[in-house]
Amino acid sequence: MNRVLILLCAAVASTALAAPVQLTLSPAGIATIPAPGARTTVNDTVYSAVPSRAEVDIHAFLSGGPTPGHALPTAAATPNSSRLSILNPRFSGFDGLTHLDQRLAGTGIYTNTQFSTEPPDQGLCVGNGYVLETVNTAFAIYDESGTLEAGPVAANQFFGLAPEFDRVNGIVGDTTSDPRCFYDWSSNRWMITILQEDANDPRTHTLIAVSRTGNPLGAWDAFAIDTTNDGQNGTPAHPGCPCFGDQPLLGADENAIFITTNEFGTGTFNGAQVYAIGKAAFSGAGSVVLFDNLTLAEGIAYSVQPATTPPGGKFARGHGGTEFFASSLEFTGGLDDRIAVWAMTGTKSLNGNHPRVSLNKRVVQKTLVYGVPPDAQQKDGPTPLRDLLNSIEGPGVEPLELLATNDDRMQQAIYSGGTLWTALTTVVKPRGDNSYRAGVAWFKLDVDADDNKVKAEMDDQGYIARTGLNVFFPSIAVTARGNAAIGVSVSGPAIWPSAGYAVLRDGRTGPIHISAAGAAPDDGFSGYYFYGGFGSGRWGDYSAAVAGADGSIWMANEYVPDLPRTALANWGTFVARVNVNADDCD
Repeated sequence: MNRVLILLCAAVASTALAAPVQLTLSPAGIATIPAPGARTTVNDTVYSAVPSRAEVDIHAFLSGGPTPGHALPTAAATPNSSRLSILNPRFSGFDGLTHLDQRLAGTGIYTNTQFSTEPPDQGLCVGNGYVLETVNTAFAIYDESGTLEAGPVAANQFFGLAPEFDRVNGIVGDTTSDPRCFYDWSSNRWMITILQEDANDPRTHTLIAVSRTGNPLGAWDAFAIDTTNDGQNGTPAHPGCPCFGDQPLLGADENAIFITTNEFGTGTFNGAQVYAIGKAAFSGAGSVVLFDNLTLAEGIAYSVQPATTPPGGKFARGHGGTEFFASSLEFTGGLDDRIAVWAMTGTKSLNGNHPRVSLNKRVVQKTLVYGVPPDAQQKDGPTPLRDLLNSIEGPGVEPLELLATNDDRMQQAIYSGGTLWTALTTVVKPRGDNSYRAGVAWFKLDVDADDNKVKAEMDDQGYIARTGLNVFFPSIAVTARGNAAIGVSVSGPAIWPSAGYAVLRDGRTGPIHISAAGAAPDDGFSGYYFYGGFGSGRWGDYSAAVAGADGSIWMANEYVPDLPRTALANWGTFVARVNVNADDCD
């Protein structure tokens, strides 16, 4: 692929860009996602795993705390236990990508070039009768009934990069991770973003692919943003760089797309970066700007989630177009009861040569208490990889894995008609439970903004938690009518890792539905000491959910299916569709 390097304009967060640099994007044609082909059988031995780059613990880099006069909470929440329902009215779904699919994705020179990778990071987008799922380094397209239309294709093949790992010659190629996708209903285009690290030099990029039509089976154009930020190639010079933009997050309004990253350098965390790209830039007529190294009075901002708007929803068109973002404020590894709402105004100007945008923020206090969740327990069962390792290392060396629930960063944000929704994983102690569990906190805010300030007030909020269960990695989606659902993973001492969801309506949280019941424990290499793990298997960093044009909600979550696996991992994904406009969804 002929990558297009985008020069960036640095600006100070919360102030208007005084003189942003005018930029353009040029398309670079790439192959379509190929039709499904014959799968190559690979004898993957237990010694062939190459773990993905370990997720950096943001809290190890954070400093900050409450503003003067604000006392942080001292006790985790004790919410009522959510009901567990065995009914799934107006529900359908199908199995999505698995570890086997991701490991074996690729054709031609990309055959057998994928690493065994954990955790499975998910993107999901839906439109025009198609469902596109991106998981780690594999992409696939389905029709709405779950029939595979294209892929799985290796990310490096799709973007025209060197193969991830040439096993014949022992050559490691470009590294890609953390994919997201989005169907932009306002422009009838599909988009995929992913983090990319060059194989032989320290340069890093966020890659962006945009479909040429509303059909994802057709041709796509690719672009790149240099995220190295070391003062070269027109990038700003940030501390500790060359850097990489971890976990690029993707949002959009009707004028532009917004990609935010967490920037890490050599022993340095520079906080969140916000890249704003006018949609006209993909045809050579718009602008790109960067708000860098975002901070709050309370500390360094991280994981600033840009919002999307559901099909038929109402964009924020005041003040030249406004995009909203959300982030959590928990800096200490303890508890907090504040979240931040951000707003970028003037987004329409990004489609011209003289962008005039401002970024401001507001801290909302006295929210539900949230904090870093504990790792999740799982039911014991058949674990052939663990059994093999214990036969090598000695009986009992490798225990049954826990599931890593990571931290309490924001997971997804949705905006429509003055309302912003978002959610995160948190520590809870459900009523009647003697143990701390992972649960979900969700927030619904009334928001507005102008060029100088952000208005944000809590409209509603709630927990999803269950005695004896862990509920984690939420993805929230909202229809144009304001009905919402949250997709989750569910696990506990009496249940194998499963996919689930809960419907939110009229200020109440519905029961936890199990959309796909797990068939075995997680038995992946990332949690085992033999491979450098510490007893907790990596279980995704995020899931995905999106509203369809018909008002249904689609969700993709990780679970352990009863499907063929590799020697090294058995995770899979389930794509669920729920009609939340129906009266009997709960």
